[in-house]
Amino acid sequence: MKIHWGLVLLVPWIVGVEAPASRSGVRPGIEVLLADSAHLVRGKRVGLVTDQAGVDAQGRRGVDRLLAEGVAVVALFSPEHGFTGAAAPGAPVASGTDSVTGLPIYSLYGATSAPDDAMLAGIEVLLVDLQDAGARYYTYLWTTVGVMRAAATRRIPVILLDRPNPIGGGIQGNVLDPVYRSSVGLLAIPMRHGMTLGELALLARHDLELGTQLTVIPALGWRRDMFFDATGLPFVPPSPNLPRLEALQHYPGLCLFEGTILSVGRGTDHPFEQIGAPGIDAAALLARLGEVPGVTASGVRFTPHQPGDHKFPDTAVTGVRLEVVDRSRYDPTLTALRLFAALEQTHPVSLQLPGRHLARLFGADPGVLARLDAARVDSLAAAWRSDQARFRERRTPYLLYPE
Repeated sequence: MKIHWGLVLLVPWIVGVEAPASRSGVRPGIEVLLADSAHLVRGKRVGLVTDQAGVDAQGRRGVDRLLAEGVAVVALFSPEHGFTGAAAPGAPVASGTDSVTGLPIYSLYGATSAPDDAMLAGIEVLLVDLQDAGARYYTYLWTTVGVMRAAATRRIPVILLDRPNPIGGGIQGNVLDPVYRSSVGLLAIPMRHGMTLGELALLARHDLELGTQLTVIPALGWRRDMFFDATGLPFVPPSPNLPRLEALQHYPGLCLFEGTILSVGRGTDHPFEQIGAPGIDAAALLARLGEVPGVTASGVRFTPHQPGDHKFPDTAVTGVRLEVVDRSRYDPTLTALRLFAALEQTHPVSLQLPGRHLARLFGADPGVLARLDAARVDSLAAAWRSDQARFRERRTPYLLYPE
C-alpha cells in the first residue's frame, strides 16, 4: 500500500507503507492521519471538506475527532446534500454553521462549487474526507477537483483522507468521452471505475493538470476485492437516495434512467433498486428482459413521494425491481442496457430519448440507447471491454491498493 506524499508543488513522491488493519477491520484515512501523519496538520489552521459520512471506525464525526486530537479545524466545507447529508439531490445548499462546534460551514454546492478567497482566508491546509459512491456520476469528485484547483491557485496543500470504494474494484460500463465532460462525468473513466476518491484525485491531478500539492492518506487494510460490508466500518449513507449497499450496487447502471422519464425509485424505500412509470407492463418487460446474471428481477408497483421524486410524485407506477444475488456475476451497466433494450421492444415511446441529461450521464451519444436490441447490446459490451482494458493500464500509476 502507498501513501502519495505531495512534498513539492508539482511532483508527488510515493512512499511505500505497510501496516496491519485494526482488529475491527479497515481503518479510514482520518484514523491513519492521526495515528501516523499528524505532523502534517499539527499547529496549522485547517479547513475540512466533509459531510455526515466522514466518520471514524467508531462512527464519531471526523471534525469532532480532529478537534479532540488538538487539530485546529477553523472552517468546514460541504458537498452536494450538505454537511448533514439531508439536502435533496441537485438542490442548492446554503452555507451555515455547525450546531455542535460553532464552525462555519461553506457550501460547495450552491452559489459556488469551489472555495473562494474569503472562505480560505487564514487556512494553511485543506483536508478532504468524503465517501465516494463508486460510480462516475457521483459529484464528490467534482467537488474535490474544485477544492484542488482553488488550493493550487493559493498554494494551500490538500490532504485527502481516503475511504474504501463501497462497491469494490470492479470496472464496468463505458469510458466517458471527454466531449461529454460535466459535473456528473469529469474524467475519462468507466461508469463503475473501481477506484477510491484518493486514487481518482491523483488521476485528476494528472489528467486536468491541476498542479495541486496533494497528499493521499490511504484507508489501511482495504483491498480492491472488498465491498463495504467486509470492511468492519459503520455504513453511513453517502446520499439520501443511496441508503443501502444494495442501492449502491445498482447505481452505476440504473442511474442512467435519471435521464429518462422513468422513476428510479426516489421517494421510496428502494431508490436505485427499481425503475417504473405509469402504464409500464411489468410482465411484458420481464419476459423480454429474461434472466440477468447475478441478479433477480421482479415486477413491482411503487409510489414515489416528494421531495424525493419529481417525475411522478404521489403517483402509483409499475416497473421492475432488481436484487443482487451474486456480486461476482452482476454487471449493473449491462443490466441497464438490457433494460433499455427490453423497454424499446415493449414500450417504444416510454423513454423519450435522447436527452441532454442522459447524454451527460451516459458520457457518450445517448442515441444508441433508443435503438437497442440484444445484438446491439452485445456489440456495445464488446466495445466497452476494449476501452476498459485501456483504462486499466492508464489508471495503474495512481492505484494505492492491492486487488
